[in-house]
Amino acid sequence: MYPPELVAPMKEDLTQVGFSELQTTEDVDQALSKEDGTTLVVVNSVCGCAAGAARPGIKLSLEGTKKPDNLTTVFAGVDREATDRARQYFLPYPPSSPAIGLFKDGKLVHFIERHHIEGRPAEMIAENLKMAYDEYC
Repeated sequence: MYPPELVAPMKEDLTQVGFSELQTTEDVDQALSKEDGTTLVVVNSVCGCAAGAARPGIKLSLEGTKKPDNLTTVFAGVDREATDRARQYFLPYPPSSPAIGLFKDGKLVHFIERHHIEGRPAEMIAENLKMAYDEYC
């Protein structure tokens, strides 16, 4: 478990642009069982690829005309139960952090795993997400 003061700025990186934190299994179930609309779920992380590519790419992706109806996040290593629950919704994908899932009408329709984030620039992640938004949002 990471100290709250360490992860606070990393959480704020997303919450300051409109992401809601999912901190319990109930929060995750409520957010991901919606049968209408789109929900983006970010598994946030302390790792360098989250800071250098994932979070900046996610924020860039929201500058387009289409975006998800709901923006949510869990934090790996902090919101352990919520993260584990979100990962159940991501199956058959294995646990990964950071990771980004887009749900439409309660179904996972797009997923970006850590190995799709590592070594890629934020702009590439943003473009990947914008294409998903164009298709599903």
